[in-house]
Amino acid sequence: MQEPAVAAIRTVSHDLPVSAEFEAFMANGWAATPLPADIRLPVADLAAARRAKLSARFPGERLIVPAGEFKVRSNDCDYRFRPHSAYAWLTGLTGEDQAGHVLVLEPDGPHWHEAVLYVRPRSPRAGAEFYRDRRYGEFWVGRRPDLAEAERMTGIRCAHREDYDRLPPGRDASGDDELAAALSELRLVKDAWEVEQLQLAVDHTAAGFEDVVRALPRALAHPRGERWIEGVFGLRARAEGNGPGYETIAASGAHACVLHWIRNDGRLDPRELLLLDAGVETDTLYTSDITRTLPLSGCFSPVQRQVYELVLAAQDAGMAALKPGASFRDFHRAGMRVIAEGLAEWGVLKSAEGDFHRRYTLCSSGHMLGLDVHDCAQARADAYLDGVLEEGQVLTVEPGLYLQPDDETLPAELRGIGVRIEDDLVITADGARLMSHALPRTPDAVEAWMGELLEG
Repeated sequence: MQEPAVAAIRTVSHDLPVSAEFEAFMANGWAATPLPADIRLPVADLAAARRAKLSARFPGERLIVPAGEFKVRSNDCDYRFRPHSAYAWLTGLTGEDQAGHVLVLEPDGPHWHEAVLYVRPRSPRAGAEFYRDRRYGEFWVGRRPDLAEAERMTGIRCAHREDYDRLPPGRDASGDDELAAALSELRLVKDAWEVEQLQLAVDHTAAGFEDVVRALPRALAHPRGERWIEGVFGLRARAEGNGPGYETIAASGAHACVLHWIRNDGRLDPRELLLLDAGVETDTLYTSDITRTLPLSGCFSPVQRQVYELVLAAQDAGMAALKPGASFRDFHRAGMRVIAEGLAEWGVLKSAEGDFHRRYTLCSSGHMLGLDVHDCAQARADAYLDGVLEEGQVLTVEPGLYLQPDDETLPAELRGIGVRIEDDLVITADGARLMSHALPRTPDAVEAWMGELLEG
């Protein structure tokens, strides 16, 4: 096999050339700066157990799980890097320095694998990478562990990334559907450490929602108040964790009827509602996913309260359906039954029968939650969407009503109102525990909570 080419140093056209004398000068005079001896990741043993589960599913096969590569945002600027969730789950490594790294499970006999982590080690002082490479150089993006340090961190044998290019092919999680499905299915049930990380994400998210309410007076005064809201929450997410777990939805008025409104460029009107769908991602990459619909005046109008209370009743019904052994789809069906009956009572629908309510609800009422906001999405249907709930699974319950501003099947007073209420729950032995209980859900409690924060 042909020797791999050494990766070129990433410079730009306006970089000045350097002399041989300068290169020699830069190669000397540096003190040793080893990482602390005790740098083993707290999750290293759990990650080893996870790799063993994956190994058991694919005996005798080479398994390849890449962290992913940098993606160019524009010209010579990359997006901030986040490793692939399966890679993070199997290694415990979550940093921006993981770009290009690859975990390989090498067959070691018919029933076992040896894990090998192919990494780009710390820039050596003998070359120019450490001070000239804008993508990998230590002086540009920070220090990476050397191979020995990476082994101590992870408990995995580490090799240079260039050695990976000499390997025979194997099952690659970035393109092998069966391997991708297995990795999703193995993550469906969270261990105790993962639930702790998710609770941490939820708690930080609750603090971010409080920040938003306190910031409402300034947001209301700004011509792009939605952006102000997004920025306030983003500050909390970056201060407490890795950042937002997904693009924040700060949707005021009729924008709330757009399910994934992330433009966030609208003005806030105190006569309208704000639908805020946001989550903090922890440094370990677990994310929360919470939505609250808030009256920008601090108090719901009668028609706003009417819509909100129907969505809340649907959420209550969905939560009540959560328990081990229940069909995953049961909580959605329970919530939609409440929605359909309510719309029929209002006269919007002639009957609660059939699926006509879907015009006003548009999507499902929840999903798995974990390292991804829509976690375990590659799992086979019989293991997830058509499967049953198990203790340790974490999911959202998030019914909504999206009453479009141009929908002539609705009375005028309902048009342009969008309400979603979303909470995160963990399935327990006898039901489910509400992880996001710190945030109020009932309209009276929402108004009281907002009042206290705004007065404070």
